[in-house]
Amino acid sequence: MSEKISDLLERAAARTVPVVRGIEDEQLSWPTPCGDYDVRTLAGHLYRVVVNFRELAAKRDSDFSQQSMPLEGDWRTGFAEATRRLVEAWAEPGAEEGTTGARAMPARTVGCMVLGDLVVHGWDLARATGLPYAPSGVDATLLDELGPQWAQLAPTGRKMGVFGPEFPVAPGAGRFERLLGLTGRDPEWTREARAGA
Repeated sequence: MSEKISDLLERAAARTVPVVRGIEDEQLSWPTPCGDYDVRTLAGHLYRVVVNFRELAAKRDSDFSQQSMPLEGDWRTGFAEATRRLVEAWAEPGAEEGTTGARAMPARTVGCMVLGDLVVHGWDLARATGLPYAPSGVDATLLDELGPQWAQLAPTGRKMGVFGPEFPVAPGAGRFERLLGLTGRDPEWTREARAGA
């Protein structure tokens, strides 16, 4: 039987929240592996995603009119608290059942969407700022869930502009590197290489 989304989100958050807490103010304008997003915009986007998908867990409407939360005040602690509440929302009875959101998608699929964002954007922000997030350390149970789910979501994601064109990864690449390539990311991306491009 598949693990609960809330348990998987808790494991993903355990790696991503420390990355967000570790972002320095002077790094907010730095580029990331995520297209044209800089660190500020991507951190704000992930914050917005966490807030919106907490509402979707409760089968409430969410506001996707804004792509990014403003990073104001003690936003790092705010993100950590919002992520804790996200996990709690998906642990509620019935959160994974039925459908949710404007597109009436299966709730578990929606949970996997925010799970993937926590994992992949955690890597994006870590890679952008030099914080640790080794692909080999990604929990295998997260990849068990995300691999097949995101493979199904990828074609629609590309049509909607959420995923970039698939990036060809090296033969023998690990599962996390393949997941990054699926979303259009170069697993070998570095800020230094970007600056020299």
